[in-house]
Amino acid sequence: MTYVKRIICLANSFKTNGRCIAGREVLVQGYGGWIRPVSERNTAEVSFSEYRHEDNQSPKLLDIMDVPLLKPDPKHHQTENHLIDKSLRWVRVGELPWGKLPQLRDRPVTLWINSDHTYTGAFNCISQAEAATQHDSLALIRPETFAVEVGSSTRDGRTKKTYRGNFRYNGTYYSLSLTDPVACEAFKPKDAGEYPLSDAYLCVSLTEPYDKDGRCHKLVAAIFTNPPL
Repeated sequence: MTYVKRIICLANSFKTNGRCIAGREVLVQGYGGWIRPVSERNTAEVSFSEYRHEDNQSPKLLDIMDVPLLKPDPKHHQTENHLIDKSLRWVRVGELPWGKLPQLRDRPVTLWINSDHTYTGAFNCISQAEAATQHDSLALIRPETFAVEVGSSTRDGRTKKTYRGNFRYNGTYYSLSLTDPVACEAFKPKDAGEYPLSDAYLCVSLTEPYDKDGRCHKLVAAIFTNPPL
């Protein structure tokens, strides 16, 4: 049976051939836990036809929206997942003011387990065995420092720009892939280098295991600044 959850959009990030959208539930009094609407696809991403609002627009960060769902669909450490009812449209009902964002802030001691990294990252991945000990996969944090790093990578003779979020949180330095499409578009015209942002909040996410290396990766799924990027 379909039920509707009202959530504040705290991530609308690239994932496979669609998006990973997530947010905190809006309750009568205050805010509830995280919710990640997912599809029945093996990789769980939602497509534009499934997540678009009634005005045919994509959810923006801080949108308040009603999302029709069918059932909780937790998968390992991604306990926040709920299966969408793809027959019904999502409805935008408002927007969270910037001044209320601190009320949604999470304060984990670390970002899951700090044990491993890729060639270009810092504490940006963990093993499946380590992920199995975790009970959540989303957090909204305020780092001590933050910068977007614009770089490039070449594969099969083709070079493309890359984007990372480099930051310090609770004294630990992290360098994570950036999957926020709005932020990537904002920094697309920039030359290679680091671009500091002050007073930023980040939505960070812990993925399912990647096919390439079998590890679960930490991502910067959304960047919040005032004014927005």
